[in-house]
Amino acid sequence: MAGSLVLASASPFRRMLLENAGIRFQARAANIDERAIERRMESRGSSPEEVALVLAEAKARDVGAAFPGDIIIGSDQTMSLGARVYHKPKDMDEARDHLFSLSGQTHQLNSAVVLTLGNDVLWKHVSSARMSVRVLSAKFIEGHLGRVGDKALSSVGAYQLEGEGIQLFEKIEGDYFTILGLPMLSLLAKLRDLRVIDA
Repeated sequence: MAGSLVLASASPFRRMLLENAGIRFQARAANIDERAIERRMESRGSSPEEVALVLAEAKARDVGAAFPGDIIIGSDQTMSLGARVYHKPKDMDEARDHLFSLSGQTHQLNSAVVLTLGNDVLWKHVSSARMSVRVLSAKFIEGHLGRVGDKALSSVGAYQLEGEGIQLFEKIEGDYFTILGLPMLSLLAKLRDLRVIDA
């Protein structure tokens, strides 16, 4: 299989996951209008899983234009509760609203990954996790946001599971890597199939 690996993402978490797995790659952030794509898909009634896959492919294709001989890893994550699809909070007021709405509820994280080479999509996959948040008091939410600060604005759910965000939950069903935004086990299996990494 041709070329090197390029991660089409600015996410430090996705970079960390690949680095920790011993994968050699370079990273390049995609330049796409995610909100415009999401609005178009949501108006068509697309599922959160479909939105994640389309965004992942759009990122891969955008970065792939500069790396035509390399395999591009595009990835994206969506979060939903019933019909509501969440986005990264713009400010602390919106982070607070996110946490109040999640309190006592089970939401879903959908992590998509797409591999492209040139104009071809080699593979696409989406993995989901169900996240049950315990009932949160207003006092806890205020204290939590006060401690984590702007980190709450860096993720779609206003929490980081690998940090203090773990305190929000009473039950989690799904893969840890899916929750962090890159379904590593499925991705590594496919990279071995493609002989990009050692089997």
